[in-house]
Amino acid sequence: MKRFTVTLTAAIFVVASAFTYVATSWKIADGYTIKFDGKGASGSFSGLKGDIIFDENDLPGSKFNVTVSTASINTGSGLKNKHAKGEKYLYADKFPLIRFTSTAIKKSDKGYTASGTLEIRGVKKEISLPFNYSKTASGGLFTANIAVNREDYKVGGSSFILGSDFKVDISVPVKK
Repeated sequence: MKRFTVTLTAAIFVVASAFTYVATSWKIADGYTIKFDGKGASGSFSGLKGDIIFDENDLPGSKFNVTVSTASINTGSGLKNKHAKGEKYLYADKFPLIRFTSTAIKKSDKGYTASGTLEIRGVKKEISLPFNYSKTASGGLFTANIAVNREDYKVGGSSFILGSDFKVDISVPVKK
């Protein structure tokens, strides 16, 4: 009887293991871009870090938890960079990171959608982030285009020079 129990337990473990699938953990590769463009300001961010766990066959096990350094903003103008990092805008000293943490990733008509929380300047908002994923020779590539309203995150005050909505284009190559 003991031999039967051990054999049955081993068989159940083998069968269960065959159906267990772990999504792929990706490393952010060099060459990523995070560009923004809006009325009165455009530029890019660097300083992208975090965890990307994604597999097209295991979307429930997939997740993003990434940050971008606010001090890494580059508008092409030293004076604009200084203002952007200041208290009125990103307030980089107090809020050093922009963070996106997903809560769910689903297939969509045009690719995928990551639902989650975007945090800028200490303000957290639930967003849907549409993105595409493609396999490459060295791993994969995630791309996304979103609009962010700076006023939703208390970035800058009212301004006739600076627009409210900014287009953000993201391209992140990844490797295993």
